[in-house]
Amino acid sequence: MTEDPEVPSQNTSGGVLTIVMPCLNEAETLAICVQSSLRALRENGIPGEVIVADNGSTDGSQAIAVENGARVVPVPVRGYGAALTAGIKAANTPYVLMIDADDSYNFSHAPRFLAELEKGAGLVMGNRFRGGIEPGAMPFLHKYLGNPVLSLIGRIFFPSPARDFHCGIRAFSKEAFEQMDLHTTGMEFASEMVVKASLLGIPIAEVPTTLKPDGRSRAPHLRTWPDGWRHLRFLMMYSPRWLFLYPGLLLTFLGLAGTIWLLPHARTVGEVRFDVNTLVYATACLLLGYHTVFFAVSAKVFAVTTGLLPENPEFSRWFRLIKLETGLVVGGLTFIISLLAAVWAVAYWEHSGYGPLHVEQMLRITLPSATGMVFGLETCFASFFLSMMGLRRR
Repeated sequence: MTEDPEVPSQNTSGGVLTIVMPCLNEAETLAICVQSSLRALRENGIPGEVIVADNGSTDGSQAIAVENGARVVPVPVRGYGAALTAGIKAANTPYVLMIDADDSYNFSHAPRFLAELEKGAGLVMGNRFRGGIEPGAMPFLHKYLGNPVLSLIGRIFFPSPARDFHCGIRAFSKEAFEQMDLHTTGMEFASEMVVKASLLGIPIAEVPTTLKPDGRSRAPHLRTWPDGWRHLRFLMMYSPRWLFLYPGLLLTFLGLAGTIWLLPHARTVGEVRFDVNTLVYATACLLLGYHTVFFAVSAKVFAVTTGLLPENPEFSRWFRLIKLETGLVVGGLTFIISLLAAVWAVAYWEHSGYGPLHVEQMLRITLPSATGMVFGLETCFASFFLSMMGLRRR
């Protein structure tokens, strides 16, 4: 590419690529980062600009940014995600590259991100594990536990090809960013971007990049355990299927299997005897599984209704088929049948003169009866609850 020295300037509007840096007291490294960004644009003939999204710096970072040719966007709402969102929205180009302002990433890699965007990718992730991590650039726990484990969980929960969910350099089109409709304001912003892009079917590409020790003398803003938990919590909350549905179905299956196995009589496996005490836990497991599945459906409806998750055609089809009246009929019949079993138990007790009963024998009637009545009533109430949550969808 040919050199275009007039492209990067403070007053640039339009162009092709905007480099956005979140900033909170980055005076030590900001000048070199802005200069490196402008050099990368100039040397590769990329029309664009550099935006510093300042999150309330008190060390003069704003003046440093302006002096070195960047445009400063003040962001009053604190947080990594809040700063980036404001900076990205202020960009005047079709493509945006976000990068940390700690001088740990290679700004000359910007063209490889832009090349993938121009090929049709909506989001281009950097991969530090493919490009190379210099000694001391990433803490041991981040390199061998935090990043690999959280990225693996992200790939399992969501259909994403990204293998470095938390890389601080990535690029995307403004159109894709608007489509993602990101909500988080903290460090989990990085995960939300990958998750939303994956769920929406936005094409994701990945390019190798490098990481070196940052140039700051102070500690980084990232906190290992609190921010790691925030990322994990976010991944779980954005996947009702893995958080609620699969565990709920497993508990329901185990509880139902145990109940059916022990309902006729006690069982012996080797020298271990399983009787009504185990049956109590089996029915409890069955109830817990049912509740968890209900949480899964409720969470999905809430997330889709409020825009946290995109529409799922298959789920919407099932939601339209399973109406309030269907739930009331199923729940009502379950309750009535279980109530009849309870009446039978009382009649049996009356037949014995309301005296002492064989505990094991009676529990095999009363436990399924009580469980069934709970199932029936909860199905009716759950049907009303889900119908209320889905009013805006219908």
